[in-house]
Amino acid sequence: MSTRLPAVTVVGSINLDIIATTDRIPSPGETVGGGALTHQPGGKGANQAVAAARLGGSARMIGAVGDDAQGHLMLASLSDAGVDTTGVAVLDGDATGTALIVVDRDGENQIVVCPGANSGFSVEGLQFGPDETVLCQLEVGLPVVLEAALRSAGFFVLNAAPAMDLPAELLERCDLVVVNETEYQLIPALAEARLVAVTYGKDGSAIFENGRRVAEAPAAAVTVANTIGAGDAFCAALVLALRAGFDYSTALAVANAVGADAVGDPSSQPALARLEEYVARVGVAGVAGQ
Repeated sequence: MSTRLPAVTVVGSINLDIIATTDRIPSPGETVGGGALTHQPGGKGANQAVAAARLGGSARMIGAVGDDAQGHLMLASLSDAGVDTTGVAVLDGDATGTALIVVDRDGENQIVVCPGANSGFSVEGLQFGPDETVLCQLEVGLPVVLEAALRSAGFFVLNAAPAMDLPAELLERCDLVVVNETEYQLIPALAEARLVAVTYGKDGSAIFENGRRVAEAPAAAVTVANTIGAGDAFCAALVLALRAGFDYSTALAVANAVGADAVGDPSSQPALARLEEYVARVGVAGVAGQ
């Protein structure tokens, strides 16, 4: 088992989250009053990079923001969390990506993403080291994700969200795919993928190897405040735990504990403890990072 957490490079989206919190999510054509509005840093890529850094990993962000007030705020937020932002492009003429989110009293949400600058960057010319774990999602263009996968010389992880058809060339390069149960059903090719982690909300999580369920872990009972960043925190924690040498079941249990803390926090980029604290919480000896 490694004595230090791995370096993680996240290639993905950076958004400003505009969040309306209401008692319930409106039906089509309906107006619901009494909401509370907040602006928060978000985007699946940024959320995962921040989670990795707060958990104690060395995190680098590759992405893009607009040359606007929102973009500079997102860069400052990433840096404040300990993320290396030297790979984030500031694109003149493009607006920073924005997510419009409605969250109800149970933490369920509806999200519309306006990609903005997330659609305008490239990984051409970037190199990734053999010890570098690369983590992507699908809120940026599929060609960017595929190019990152092909350029990655080490462990490559895809959080296949939002769900879409994936080219065989990309799936073959993935050392790990992370999805929720809905995404797993919407991407049939994952049934034959090398290694897939699936989250089931209150029913925990599991890992499938070539379609065979080889590990699982229960979820912790928590009061839900916001589910927006929970999957991203789970993903970062799982990657760090697996790359630190923990077995599948332990890595899932640790990631579930991190996800439980995340859903209890109203932020898209929740406050988290160091990974070793979650390892200790699930009762595993030989804590990584010590």
